[in-house]
Amino acid sequence: MARIKKNTVVALDYTVTDSDGIPVDEGQEPLSYLHGGYADIFPRIEAALEGKSAGESIIVHLQPAEAFGEYDADLVRIESVDAFNEPVEIGMQLEQTENGNDLVFTVTDVAEGKAVLDANHPLAGMVLVFEGTVLSVRPASEREIAAGKSMATVC
Repeated sequence: MARIKKNTVVALDYTVTDSDGIPVDEGQEPLSYLHGGYADIFPRIEAALEGKSAGESIIVHLQPAEAFGEYDADLVRIESVDAFNEPVEIGMQLEQTENGNDLVFTVTDVAEGKAVLDANHPLAGMVLVFEGTVLSVRPASEREIAAGKSMATVC
């Protein structure tokens, strides 16, 4: 039976919850990734999967710094809705470049002629619990290794 090691493609059935058990990602589709430090999956999850084979499961608790980062109040802006060329609605996303970094701001609130824009990842600052079961493991193709990622949605 194949075991997870560097340059294998892994398919996982998974769920992600917050620390209170509230679903964050119910894993509607299996997750397929290239194992071996290619940044396809969080390092703590990859480390927990090392050596596992089909049918084995893991549970990994991820602190914010190990997942989507700490919440950064400096990534929140309040802008006048008059500054926009279109009506502003909660959930809209706007791209801006600041200090050479491309940021995507999400409108999180609109009130009294002002819009709150937040460039934090929606899961920033959250402790996450990743539960996964290995569905399959196979050797990666040369093409996948060269690309640094799995070419299959499910292996």
